[in-house]
Amino acid sequence: MRSENGKDDSEAKGWSWQRAYVRWLFWTDAVIVVLAVVLAHVVRFGQDSLVTVDTAYTLNYTLVSVALAAVWLLILAGFRTRSRRVIGSGFNEYQRVIAATLRLFGLVAIVALVFRMELARGYLAIALPVGLLTLLLSRWLWRRAIARKRRAGEFSTPVLVVGGAQAVRHMAQTFERKKTDGYEVVGVCVPRYSGVPGEDIDVGGRRIPIYGDESSVVEALRISGADTVAVTATETLGHEGIQDLVWKLEPLDADLVVATGVVDVSGPRLEMRPVAGLPLIHVEKPRYHGAKRSGKRLFDLAFSLAALTALAPVFALVALAIRLDGKGPVFYRAERIGLDGAPFGMIKFRSMVTEADKHVDTLLAQNEGAGLLFKMREDPRVTRVGRIIRRFSIDELPQFINVVRGEMSVVGPRPPLRREVEGYDGRVRRRLLVRPGLTGLWQVSGRSDLSWDEAVRLDLSYVENWSMVSDVLIIGKTVKAVLASEGAY
Repeated sequence: MRSENGKDDSEAKGWSWQRAYVRWLFWTDAVIVVLAVVLAHVVRFGQDSLVTVDTAYTLNYTLVSVALAAVWLLILAGFRTRSRRVIGSGFNEYQRVIAATLRLFGLVAIVALVFRMELARGYLAIALPVGLLTLLLSRWLWRRAIARKRRAGEFSTPVLVVGGAQAVRHMAQTFERKKTDGYEVVGVCVPRYSGVPGEDIDVGGRRIPIYGDESSVVEALRISGADTVAVTATETLGHEGIQDLVWKLEPLDADLVVATGVVDVSGPRLEMRPVAGLPLIHVEKPRYHGAKRSGKRLFDLAFSLAALTALAPVFALVALAIRLDGKGPVFYRAERIGLDGAPFGMIKFRSMVTEADKHVDTLLAQNEGAGLLFKMREDPRVTRVGRIIRRFSIDELPQFINVVRGEMSVVGPRPPLRREVEGYDGRVRRRLLVRPGLTGLWQVSGRSDLSWDEAVRLDLSYVENWSMVSDVLIIGKTVKAVLASEGAY
């Protein structure tokens, strides 16, 4: 059924939460910008200056504050910081807020220079950081609220996939892993489909209906309630087929996205380059050497030395507890394979009985780990103190010493055992192109609860795409994961 404006009621309902969300973002941004400007004005010039003109200044800073707040909000809108294509997930929303704010204050500096205006530096020095940081915090808090709704099955974007069964399964499983991104496959149109509409595809026990072939997309949108069309069968549809699809979707309130088939490659490595009228995606090579690695090494050293200094009292208390719990050394050195396949001794607080490695063979039948990993939730070799320090990953803290020695990094792939590496194929061996990490994507995405394939995928994704920004974000998420004891045993 269609409403008076020609849009399908299900589509209107699908976008309703986003429209409401954008309105709340606008009012939140407005309040933050006004408060930041008012705070800067009051701190720099005093409360009375808000309603009176101080003759000590050539500028009326009350008018300046009003103009600054208005232009700030206009620039946030101009940079599309509340576009429904960026809100709720990804870094693009944060990047746009930062870019808009920095552009505003760059514009202020240029105007002041051109018109020879003497703006109070303290005023801008307060308004800029307070406003920017509070805007980013506000967006983060809103995202937390949206993420809770999405985990409960609300506020999701229904997607209709134009592609084959294998592509549908991959996309549906990927969206399921990242439920907080808010996408869900609700239907599929299979190009050149010769079956009966109404059949379905089984994805992890969930049945996704097939609505026909590529000519059935518009009708499938109406029936399924999807508001986004994802095309994976680009080769099958061809240039004219995709162009026809774009024209069909033009009058509808539906997004069209094209899956490139380039998986686990982050945005900074992808660049759109139109060549001879064709939109080609250029994939930059991953960088493992040079200045980028040197910068990571300097960060590792500074972070690890600071952590070891701050954690010295914790080290002393844990060492005392291990000594009192029974005989044996405080530290345990476990062989791991590091950068380029070189072995090293990874240092941990001892959490098991002495010579625990000798008992592994007798416990293999009870292995709960994935793939080549050995894990047990109720490992009889773990001591009383060991259960506590393993629960909160305190036993891993001495690995900061490995980081200082250059054997590990603060963030990186999980450090593998020799027997694991001996079972690697050529693809998995790419994990050894960077130093293993004390934490990493595997740590913040489920730890011991991950399947082997998923752990490998996360490690390879990190190796291919790592950056200093991602390292800082992973460290922040690690603190949360450790405090929640997620996947630790």
